[in-house]
Amino acid sequence: MKSIASLTAGAIAVALVSAADGAMIAGWSITTAFPTGTGNVPTGNTYSVGAADQGDQTAGSTLSSYHLLAAATYTSPAGNGSQYAFSSNNWSIGDYYEARVSTSNYANISVSWDQARSSTGPASFELIFSVDGGQSWINAATYTVLQSGGGGAPGTWSSTTYNAIYTNNQALAGADNASELIIRFRSLATGAATGSNRIDNVVISGDLVPAPGAVALLAVAGLASRRRR
Repeated sequence: MKSIASLTAGAIAVALVSAADGAMIAGWSITTAFPTGTGNVPTGNTYSVGAADQGDQTAGSTLSSYHLLAAATYTSPAGNGSQYAFSSNNWSIGDYYEARVSTSNYANISVSWDQARSSTGPASFELIFSVDGGQSWINAATYTVLQSGGGGAPGTWSSTTYNAIYTNNQALAGADNASELIIRFRSLATGAATGSNRIDNVVISGDLVPAPGAVALLAVAGLASRRRR
């Protein structure tokens, strides 16, 4: 086995670059169906699907929804190429889906997600995020949610077929190395009482930043290599 001193600076540099490649911090593909049946369907101002089912933070992360109206109902219809999605109705202006993760030791943060609506669900949304516990918010983007199904829709969501037209991607400048990153997909419109909006395949990614000890190791290896020469 080679000692640390015998490793070349180049070899360690390659290892550090590999560690800094884009990584999935947290991803939600909604793997569990919500309760169904009379008296069992979730309702109220908020509902959470819990921690991510993919990525580095399958513990300590959350994906949830907030609605002004307690009549909001939460269901899990077909996702965009996945078994389930996170859907809700009774949308008011300011209601949102929300993801929370830590981006400590990560840089170049971005988020991707699939989103669709019914014919009477809200279409106008904004993507905002906070790194100070919600005291201040940064508006990253405004966007339009496409209709799934019905006349003129680009396609109906299916658990077996992925449709890329429903996928959104957004870089989050200023979200690096945060003890808690809060992302909200926030409605700018009111929908009909039964009008729904659903989200799926939420993925937060970033580049893992090498720990200071690893950078110091590279410097030591480089010095040892120069001395041998």
